[in-house]
Amino acid sequence: MTDAARTPLPSRAERDGGGARPGRVGGGRSLRRVLLRFVLLRLAGMLAVLLVLSLLVFALMHLAPGDLVKTLLGNRQASPDAVAAIRARYHLDDPFLVQYARWLGGAVTGDFGTSIRLQIPVADAIGQRLGVTFWLCAMAFALAAIVAVPLGVRAALHPGGAVDRIVTGLGIVGISAPTFAVGVLLLYAFAYYLPIFPVYGAGSGFGSMLWHLVLPAVSLAIGLGAILLKLTRTAMLTELTGDYVTALRARGIGERRVTRVALRNAAIPIVTAASLVLTFLVGGTLLAETIFALPGLGKLLQDSVLFKDIPVVQAVTLLVAALIAVIALLADLSYYLLDARMRHREAAA
Repeated sequence: MTDAARTPLPSRAERDGGGARPGRVGGGRSLRRVLLRFVLLRLAGMLAVLLVLSLLVFALMHLAPGDLVKTLLGNRQASPDAVAAIRARYHLDDPFLVQYARWLGGAVTGDFGTSIRLQIPVADAIGQRLGVTFWLCAMAFALAAIVAVPLGVRAALHPGGAVDRIVTGLGIVGISAPTFAVGVLLLYAFAYYLPIFPVYGAGSGFGSMLWHLVLPAVSLAIGLGAILLKLTRTAMLTELTGDYVTALRARGIGERRVTRVALRNAAIPIVTAASLVLTFLVGGTLLAETIFALPGLGKLLQDSVLFKDIPVVQAVTLLVAALIAVIALLADLSYYLLDARMRHREAAA
């Protein structure tokens, strides 16, 4: 009998990292209490980061070249009284800290002011464009995850095989291809040469919007999916070479069940990769929205920066930062559900 055959089959508790019961950890301390403490600490850190970021963005917008009065008036001749009225309306003559304190006081109560460029409440300006960006990110992430994770697992099951070589080559191409180049190529191939998809815009109605977002979502999903694919393959290869996998196979456990166990243990690095991909996606839609002329948050932020529309820039920047922080928090919380060892360490801290 080989050494692998004599190796005892690891128990479920050992495979899960110590066998802690989901409801209780270290010394009777409940998992709920540990999670509550963790969430409160992360939320406090998140608020501190958002406060510092808001001050930094506010300062950078004030230091940026350009004069808001000249931007509003254009090339028209204006009297000193008109210029003074504009400066008084937007409190441009107030000290920097006074302007920031006024904005912060409104933001705390949910009032982010009025867009200088659009002359509508900032909340309305964001609400009109949030749906396009949300569905673009959702479609791109779904495409990347649905394709990349199964391909990464398949490649890891047969390393060095034909599927593995093809998948590795596709991953290299996907990572190397710039988003704007992929977007232009897709436009030429499937909107101009083969007029299957629309060229630009978001359409009218929910179904039309989703159809308009197919090409932008694919252009984003190619690069993101390549990253997720390579990380999934690496994580699965690491787990499939573990001693517990050898023991499972030596005991005659079916390959499908072995793959499920390995995939469950590889879930933590895969979740980490997925959260990184999603955070990059939330902040990286500007190129896709610019190429395909989509009225989303990225295009709104670009136009507002050029116009020095500080209320909109502040609100959009903080919204994106908050979404990234929430995604990171959800990813960390998922670790508690997937890895009992982390619950033990947090409880002992």
